Amino acid sequence: MPKQNIDHTDVASKRVLMRVDFNVPQDEAGNITDDRRIALALPSIRSAIERGGRLVLMSHLGRPEGKGFEAEWSMRPAAQRLGELLPGVKVALAGKDPADDDAKRAIDAMHDGEIVVLENLRFNKGEKKGLPEFAQRLASFGDIYCNEAFGTAHRNDGSMFAVPQAMEGKPRVAGLLLSRELTFLGDTLANPKRPFVAVLGGAKVSDKIGAIDNLLARVDTILVGGAMAYTLLAAQGHAVGSSLVERDRIDDAKRIIAAAAGGRAKLLLPVDHICGKALEPGTPTMNTEGADIDDGWMGLDIGPRTRESFVAAIKKARTIVWNGPMGAFETRPFDAGTRHVAEAMAAATTAGAISVVGGGDSAAAVEDMGLAASFSHVSTGGGASLQMLEGRAFDSVGLLDDG
Repeated sequence: MPKQNIDHTDVASKRVLMRVDFNVPQDEAGNITDDRRIALALPSIRSAIERGGRLVLMSHLGRPEGKGFEAEWSMRPAAQRLGELLPGVKVALAGKDPADDDAKRAIDAMHDGEIVVLENLRFNKGEKKGLPEFAQRLASFGDIYCNEAFGTAHRNDGSMFAVPQAMEGKPRVAGLLLSRELTFLGDTLANPKRPFVAVLGGAKVSDKIGAIDNLLARVDTILVGGAMAYTLLAAQGHAVGSSLVERDRIDDAKRIIAAAAGGRAKLLLPVDHICGKALEPGTPTMNTEGADIDDGWMGLDIGPRTRESFVAAIKKARTIVWNGPMGAFETRPFDAGTRHVAEAMAAATTAGAISVVGGGDSAAAVEDMGLAASFSHVSTGGGASLQMLEGRAFDSVGLLDDG
């Protein structure tokens, strides 16, 4: 069911406690190297402050362990970047702990249209543990709760679950980006235009078993690349050389293959490979003639015949979801398969297909290729989008008011 969103909520002179995902990458000097997550939250942020709301932003950054302030994980660079993106808007960073007295004083002193950014939520042990006293303290900072953090929607951290739970009786709404993520991923799975094609890749088949099980009953074709394909190929009896194989998942792989054979979905696995001696620049490479890989060689990308087969399936699709690269795309020449899939999806989108890229490495790949704007939707959450592909609901979203 659609959720109430921030655009349709009265925020004038009210404190809006918004959970955002400002977990942005930084270099060793603390400079933000990719501000996409901050920029994507701007429509919700503007919706609150331009209508007179007093906006309190909270986010985690990195993996501090709840032992107090650590300068290298401070939200200061994110707060400064937000101020640069919102010229003329007062953006303040408060305190050294998201729930300390300095944060409360800064919030109490706010005026309409201003923003206070709380320090890193994970500086406080209450965030990961969901401690009631921490949740109650943060809940006291807001008159309205807004979830704009799809990237962490699959987690039940304090700010995602315990805080809105503690704000029962107050408006609890979705941000515009979260609403868009839920609409695209939810509607795509529930009401796809056909043919419906899923493209799955990445390192481990164990990470995608839930998604494959759910998609087998929904899609027309599943294309599998990346290292996860070698576990499936090994389950079929193919030689896979020194490729990454999860031997403890062979039985799962056999079950998946049998389910596909007896169901509606066609499962396409690589029929050739680009191999290397090691995953490193300059390694010797070879293309296999078929699906088998000789000893001493490691499969690191789908081969030319597989690319041709995958592109043909994508070209016919009216709905496409993609989660996981086709090979070790960060290291050339093992980026070719991922690039061909991305370009085929972009072309299919131009021709009228709905295309959803499921965050994580897939999103990073299309960003690196300059193709992100060519898809219907590029998700901001790898783990969250994968959970949606698995057909599992989010507890954090379930707490939000229905629209």
